[in-house]
Amino acid sequence: MAAHPRAVVEAACARYGEETVVGWCIALLTGEISGEDAYGPDLPKLQAITGNPNPGGWQQPVDPVNHYWVRVWAARVLLYAWRDEAVDALRAVADDPAWRVREHVARITAQRELGELVDLLIPMLDHELPRVRAAAVRAVGAAGEYEHAEAIDALRDDPDPTVRAAVEKALEKLSERLDREV
Repeated sequence: MAAHPRAVVEAACARYGEETVVGWCIALLTGEISGEDAYGPDLPKLQAITGNPNPGGWQQPVDPVNHYWVRVWAARVLLYAWRDEAVDALRAVADDPAWRVREHVARITAQRELGELVDLLIPMLDHELPRVRAAAVRAVGAAGEYEHAEAIDALRDDPDPTVRAAVEKALEKLSERLDREV
């Protein structure tokens, strides 16, 4: 059975250092290390952050359509390891073509209360997938400001119950965090 991502990241940080591991993830997110290179010369870095000798389990060479997974895995690391410079990388991929990357940007924004990214997440509130909308709602609730409340309140009648529940909790959290009614 595969190890939990937190354990994988902790092991990578113990072996290479948190600053180094986060640096790899920033490079993977921003394209400094391409998806192709991640499966080529930089494969040891990808193996370290995924805990897998064959990340994705794909045949070599990896179909470029799957290269976005490199950015997903790199973003996931930022839930468990951090450097402040990672904010710029998250800003760069907040509109990534891969929804899983954008969802992770929202999750990290919520977890780390990165208010400077909230405006970039507002378009995700209209995403076709409920899990992306819910992640964006949670991020706005955790890191947004008063002026963001209206955007998430608009989803109070979302067709998906998970999104509606996230809206209620996010509005409560926003109100509590800002110490005012929203």
